Amino acid sequence: MNTLALELNQVLDGSIAGRMLSDFGRRLYFPKGIVAQSAEAGARAHRFNATVGMAVHSGEPMELPSLSAQLPGLTPRETVAYAPTAGVPELRKLWLKAMKAKNPSLNPEAISLPAVTPGLTAGVAQAADMFCDEGDTIIIPDMFWGNYRLIFEERRLSKIRSFQFFSDDGGFNLEAFRNVLNEEAAHGQLRVLLNFPNNPTGYSPTVHEAREITNILVEQADKGIDVLVLCDDAYFGLFYEEGTYTESLFAPLSQAHERILTIKLDGSTKEDFVWGFRVGFLTFGSAGQTAQQYDALLKKLSGGLRSAISNSSSVGQHLLIHLFNSPDYAGEKQGFFLELKQRYLRIREVFRENPPPPCLEPLPFNSGYFMSFRCRELDAEQLRLSLLEQGIGTISIAGEYLRVAYSSVDLDQLSELYTAIFHAAEELSATGS
Repeated sequence: MNTLALELNQVLDGSIAGRMLSDFGRRLYFPKGIVAQSAEAGARAHRFNATVGMAVHSGEPMELPSLSAQLPGLTPRETVAYAPTAGVPELRKLWLKAMKAKNPSLNPEAISLPAVTPGLTAGVAQAADMFCDEGDTIIIPDMFWGNYRLIFEERRLSKIRSFQFFSDDGGFNLEAFRNVLNEEAAHGQLRVLLNFPNNPTGYSPTVHEAREITNILVEQADKGIDVLVLCDDAYFGLFYEEGTYTESLFAPLSQAHERILTIKLDGSTKEDFVWGFRVGFLTFGSAGQTAQQYDALLKKLSGGLRSAISNSSSVGQHLLIHLFNSPDYAGEKQGFFLELKQRYLRIREVFRENPPPPCLEPLPFNSGYFMSFRCRELDAEQLRLSLLEQGIGTISIAGEYLRVAYSSVDLDQLSELYTAIFHAAEELSATGS
């Protein structure tokens, strides 16, 4: 094993992070190669800097004039220069500040500085690389984003174990969650992934449910079980109902117990309506973790990023810095939030005026981009195909659920959309399809 990896492992040994690292995670390190030497030269090479593989003219990166004309508000260093492996420092600090504003109970002194990842998918994959080995089990509610299977089961050869998302009462199934944790705790470690607002259901826990989820995880830690919790917060902030928990579970869990390591996976992708920018963030949090240990984790993460993607888009990061510093940013973002909330409320209104047929059961939803139906005695894939013939696109899941992304349908078209879905479902149900 590389000496640098051994040094980082020594820093982490004895901590929750050190105990839960995968074999690959233990081997990760950030090399003192071109990137590190270039950073050192950037600070000290005042005569000539012949380190970075970029073309430079008069001290500035070369930028084609036809490109710079498209981005007049940015300098060449903001558009075409490489970004640091873990992200532009100013952006990382701005995101930490924003995390605190969005999560008032969060202690920013007790967590790591966020690192930039090329989208949330890459963040989830990096976390899996660092903490999931072949044969490890990761616990996820049974309504989950299908890409988790590729990340955990195919890339890492780990096993997904799911539990019933919703209780018979229609809320988060706390009993099923506790039961599956109790069963898996026999292995001495727990790996859990929670995604709120959830894709595909559009559900977020209530204040009471969030408190109980935290308590259930702390119960396991109190028994001496090491617990890793991944908080996929891709749709964070899009909460439409009173009583919904409006902070990330990362906030309480990052301070809850020395045996709980929490990783927040979030980003501007959905929060700031910049899907194609591919700018996500990964943040570590655990009670008792030291600044030196967070630095070691970030070095390992940087090694993972360096080995996979080198660094994230520079232009996307600098555009976000300008966005966050804009006086119009908050108001513009609030306007988009209200538009999405209006669509959510319109769907509720449609359901009251024209209830779904018995063959379509709406699952609980209160946030995010989506809502889903459970298809009763009806094949969801057949329904999807029937709708597609009418020029309507939806997503079928496991032959039982139909996901509707109302985020991509204008407010004045929602009634027509759902009327068509209901009619198609009734026709298929009547024919026994």
